[in-house]
Amino acid sequence: MRLVVISCALLALAACQKGKEAQQPIQENGQTAENATSTAGEVKGVDRGHAGMPAPDVSFKDPDGEETSLAEFAGKPVLVNLWATWCAPCVKELPTLDRLKGAQGKNGLQVVAISQDNAPHASVVAFLDAHKIENLDAYQDENMDLSAKAGAEVLPTSILFDARGREIWRYVGDLDWTSPEAVKLLSESGSAAKGN
Repeated sequence: MRLVVISCALLALAACQKGKEAQQPIQENGQTAENATSTAGEVKGVDRGHAGMPAPDVSFKDPDGEETSLAEFAGKPVLVNLWATWCAPCVKELPTLDRLKGAQGKNGLQVVAISQDNAPHASVVAFLDAHKIENLDAYQDENMDLSAKAGAEVLPTSILFDARGREIWRYVGDLDWTSPEAVKLLSESGSAAKGN
């Protein structure tokens, strides 16, 4: 029994860290964020180290379980959130992402939360329903190809792409997406991103 408890504690400490060598995000002032840490012990904050890079060209499942890609969102800025049902910081921020998506309407910033769970697609749909997530659709990358190609080693990671599909910044760790900090960051998309 003690071994089970210790194993669970170690898994909880690892939280949502996907890799051992996560890149250190850069804060607004251009300095690395050595003092801000996520649950996984990795640095949390804005990373502009990938700015200008094109969106990864990989497939994932749309809400109907069909193959899609980020190319489907071209023409308008898009905030892509990589999350998982087993990631506590991911689950914590989902309601604020849901409110952000609801506030955008059809002409605002696109908000796409893509589950990195390898369970059946129906389980992601059920999870969102159980947590009363009403505006976000159930996208899923069961092979985690998108997070691998994007170099996202910690969940949650949110990446803002411009209308041409070029990365503006990424936010490593959870964030209240309706906060003034988030509204300021999202204003860099060039769209009329609205908070709640």
